[in-house]
Amino acid sequence: MSAPEVVRVDGVSKRFIVRKDNTLKERVIHLGAMGRKHRKVYTAVDDVSISITAGTTVGLLGPNGSGKSTLLKLIGGIVSPSTGTVQTRGRMAALLELGAGFHPDLSGRENVFLNASILGMTRAETERQFDSIVEFSGIGDFIDTQVKFYSSGMFVRLAFAVAIHTDPDVLLVDEVLAVGDEAFQRKCMDKVVQFQAEGRTIIIVSHSAGQIAELCDRAIVLDEGRVIFDGAADEGISVLREALEGRRTGTAVREEVEPSVEVASIRALDPHDGTPLKSLTPGDPLEFEVALTVRSPVTVWETGFSIDTPQGQVVLSTNNVRLARELPPLSPGERLVRYRISDTHLGSGQYYLNAYVLDGDGHNHALGQGAFFAVSKVDENLGTVWADVSIVEVE
Repeated sequence: MSAPEVVRVDGVSKRFIVRKDNTLKERVIHLGAMGRKHRKVYTAVDDVSISITAGTTVGLLGPNGSGKSTLLKLIGGIVSPSTGTVQTRGRMAALLELGAGFHPDLSGRENVFLNASILGMTRAETERQFDSIVEFSGIGDFIDTQVKFYSSGMFVRLAFAVAIHTDPDVLLVDEVLAVGDEAFQRKCMDKVVQFQAEGRTIIIVSHSAGQIAELCDRAIVLDEGRVIFDGAADEGISVLREALEGRRTGTAVREEVEPSVEVASIRALDPHDGTPLKSLTPGDPLEFEVALTVRSPVTVWETGFSIDTPQGQVVLSTNNVRLARELPPLSPGERLVRYRISDTHLGSGQYYLNAYVLDGDGHNHALGQGAFFAVSKVDENLGTVWADVSIVEVE
């Protein structure tokens, strides 16, 4: 038997009125037909139709402003659609704005009962879950302190703990799995995995491709309010990367003084035939070339590169000094520096190539995200590092 539908979105659009006249005086002046010139209709979600079955974990992906959070709020019933219908089944918990409904002058204990009632729990249910909520949040002896004296981390930990104890059938999550310290983030992820094992439905909005790959079995990619992909999570991540490629590559950083040599471009290459490279398999070799523009003769210079994740985490960085490679003098013109990594050992995901050059006078020029490439998904392990791992023995 196929799993039942728990969410059905049929032809849904959501439009907002964006006003340019923000003060009362301006609105009085612009009353009538003139006021229409100072209003603009913005379509956040445009004719979206999706169906989500019970027990699935769905990731909503897209660039900033693509309508992900608005669609999640439509599913959660927080905002109403301008056109179309949204139907849901079962108890729903929305982790959209943690702490909404908390009163700063009330204690943590009082806010637990207040927030739980807003989320649909009875007092008896909250009393049964109270000890578990406090233990999960790690608030401890501060539970009877007014929350206005809490740190931001304590505040969101308590709010998250309340939300996940509402025993939902459908869990809506909007970029809140990164609250608190690293240990608490792991606890949040473990709770989501537990929900999956219990057969609950989870819909996640996240900019973390790794998080989507780890948790989701389906991805829905939006762009300008429309669905441009609906399918397997790894394919959806690839579609998102293609959509973002043109927005992110080729940011140059230079000093006020014009350097003698600049990084003109970066190209990732297939080491077998030298053609442009878009993707590779973990463990494959990688070659790339850095094109330099030399304006005046350079005797002493330095160059290097780094490989980053989309979040800016450096996974590999080096330069000619670390590699103990002396560089020849440069005459004016165009020059190429070619690098080769014999075995990448990068985990599945998207990576950006950055390069810099430093001339003899200490003037630096860098090209950030000058090129990008993807490492195809593997089932053996997760993370930014790939390794050939095996179980040797079980005693």
